[in-house]
Amino acid sequence: MGLPKILRNIPKALEKPSGSSLHSTIFTPSNPIKSYGSPLYHQNPTEFFPKNHRFEARFLHTPQTSGFQRSNPGYRSADNNQNPDAKTKQEAEIICKLVSTIGNSGNLDSALSSVNLSEHLSPILVLEVLKKLNNAGVMALSFFRWAEKRKAFQHTPECYNVLIESLGKIKQFKMVWLLVDEMKSKGLLCKDTFALVSRRFARAKRVKEAVEAFERMEKKYGLKPELQDYNRLLDTLSKSRHVESAQEVFDKWKNRRFTPDIKSYTILLEGWGQECNFLRLNEVYRELEEDGFQPDVVTYGILINAYCKGKRYDEAVELYFEMERKNIKATPHIYCTLINGLGSEKRLNEAIKFFELCKGSSDCVIEAPTYNALVGAYCWSTRMHNAYRVIDEMKRCGVGPNTRTYDIVLHHLVKLQKTKEAYCVFQKMNDDPGCEPTVSTYEIMVRMFCNEGRTDMALRVWDQMKARGVLPGMHMFSALINGLCNDSKLDEACKYLQEMLDMGMRPPDRMFKHLKQFLLNEGKEDIIIILFHKIEELRKTSLVG
Repeated sequence: MGLPKILRNIPKALEKPSGSSLHSTIFTPSNPIKSYGSPLYHQNPTEFFPKNHRFEARFLHTPQTSGFQRSNPGYRSADNNQNPDAKTKQEAEIICKLVSTIGNSGNLDSALSSVNLSEHLSPILVLEVLKKLNNAGVMALSFFRWAEKRKAFQHTPECYNVLIESLGKIKQFKMVWLLVDEMKSKGLLCKDTFALVSRRFARAKRVKEAVEAFERMEKKYGLKPELQDYNRLLDTLSKSRHVESAQEVFDKWKNRRFTPDIKSYTILLEGWGQECNFLRLNEVYRELEEDGFQPDVVTYGILINAYCKGKRYDEAVELYFEMERKNIKATPHIYCTLINGLGSEKRLNEAIKFFELCKGSSDCVIEAPTYNALVGAYCWSTRMHNAYRVIDEMKRCGVGPNTRTYDIVLHHLVKLQKTKEAYCVFQKMNDDPGCEPTVSTYEIMVRMFCNEGRTDMALRVWDQMKARGVLPGMHMFSALINGLCNDSKLDEACKYLQEMLDMGMRPPDRMFKHLKQFLLNEGKEDIIIILFHKIEELRKTSLVG
């Protein structure tokens, strides 16, 4: 029997130069992959940029939330549930390509004004562009200022919030507070904004300022916090790996500034669970019960997640059955947690059992995350053919796959050093609706090729990403620059470091030391001095409006 067509069509570009070969694993004829035999996969993947092929990038820019979190009424999401149509996406892609090409030069205003857009610039279009520029705070600010000069255009709170998030990523907090003042003067300020500011401070390990930002909400800006605001601050600190600070705030303000509800306790349970600190987790759980609360399905979900993270799977499974005895019905999130946990421990049969329990439950609707958990479980056991069959089932049932599905598969193919197979899967993602590669997908591929010493292919993927208007983040830059150094391509490494600085990103110390050592070995001390001064200039410079 012949090989599956997807593997027969492995691009020649992936063949290692000088006669050496990349590690490759071929699917056996006894385990065919139906979806990869379909006409969808017969296209020749050597055409990296198919003619007349339009790419559409999807960027979701919302704060990370746990699958077990309760809803939080009274807050607007960053995108305000506005779904851009195809024309808006196309225009946003054109603008992003233009902004990323021109950068922050003085020609940006005239270049943007020459773009043939809709007659009136809409907030939805501006919001979509700002989301796409979320890894490029300096460029996002330039576009934001250009947009506000357009006739009859006014920014929405969501536009401001997305920009604040972008600038917070590059620690431009003076500019962030200027934008907050602008929002107040225009009557656009909302509590969401302060949650975002606190989050960015917390992520920057500036916990004191994160709490101060929360307090300024009332003291300076007159927005009185309610219980959900206190809970959101606790959640922000916990999810930013500062659960000890969250606990201190809780203990200090409990019954003085706010009266906690069960959500307050579950946030702390989740935080201590993420740290695998079961002593503190049990203390919070006892306090929860002492204050008259009974654990509900969300509480159990967080506890099960904590025990899975701590690799205490038997206790996690016991909690599931304890729920059943109490007639508390498990949610799809809980099943996902158990499938993911057991699957990662290669307890595949148990993972499949919980998938079947979820599938047979009248209280659960199987959705893409549950299938993705099963895909991951098969991947952990290196049963890739079964993972592909689950993807086929997802298509038949109309519940996916999505980008996350393929990211899971790619992650495991990279771990298995199946470089060719990973590249073929990556190339086919655009053929599945809703599966277009995101920045995380591109990072997986760039990192894979850099680790393989194939920076030529890493740059090829990078160029495809840029052609779609997707902008890289700091970790992706670091992977590429390190790879170029290891491949003795120092001029290109310096070029991408400059691009990183142009986007307002300061390189991680470890990456810059790596580059510096290679430059020293080549006797290029003058370039090190130039780069060092540029980094220092960026560190000391605050953006102005």
